[in-house]
Amino acid sequence: MTRARSLRSVAPTLAFERALASEGHRFVAGCDEVGRGALAGPVSVGIVVVDLEALKGLRGVRDSKLLSPTQREALVPRILRWSVAAAVGHASAEEIDAGGLVAGLRAAGTRAWASVLGTVRPDVVILDGNHDWLSVRTQEELSRTDGTTTVQPDGCTVPVHPRVKADLTCLSVAAASVLAKVERDARMVELAGHHPGFGWDVNKGYATGAHRAALHDAGPSEYHRRTWRLGPTPNTPPVEIGG
Repeated sequence: MTRARSLRSVAPTLAFERALASEGHRFVAGCDEVGRGALAGPVSVGIVVVDLEALKGLRGVRDSKLLSPTQREALVPRILRWSVAAAVGHASAEEIDAGGLVAGLRAAGTRAWASVLGTVRPDVVILDGNHDWLSVRTQEELSRTDGTTTVQPDGCTVPVHPRVKADLTCLSVAAASVLAKVERDARMVELAGHHPGFGWDVNKGYATGAHRAALHDAGPSEYHRRTWRLGPTPNTPPVEIGG
């Protein structure tokens, strides 16, 4: 069995979350994004907060890319009951164009963070990936290129632990990826009703051949990331429609 298949076959656990209890943490937030590589639509960030003092496992949860749409949708109410708080934040294509992808990620994450703060303040965050784009930075880094502010400087100020492949190994992060994926997919299906030619109900804004062909014929919509390379790119591998 290859390493990739082995990782896919093992369910995420709470081992890393529970290890944080030894540092005095009780409320742990798992965080993941979807839509990073899309040509159109928002980037979306999910946050799921768990209570280490009252936490049990949750069967069936995997990284959202490993689940079918039906499986993901069925998990949403279970995740909401299982968690102490959960939310999804979004940043539009316009915001990504104005400030860049990292600023868009931080804007979406800060919106999700503000939402969960209405219920509980997490002690620590586990963030999928190897870079902390969630934490508050300086005011300069929170500004758009046109001088306006994308994210208010009252976002995440607790410790953030970036962890590569956390969506495959940490249950709270996998749960966050499911919530973000379901909500973003629903937005793209809704937008497809207004712009049916791009096939967003199927490709969810990612760079499929049909999507690029439609862009060539019709040009970009207001929901496309206009600063991205939107034209045909021959000899490139297919894009996985997932995170």
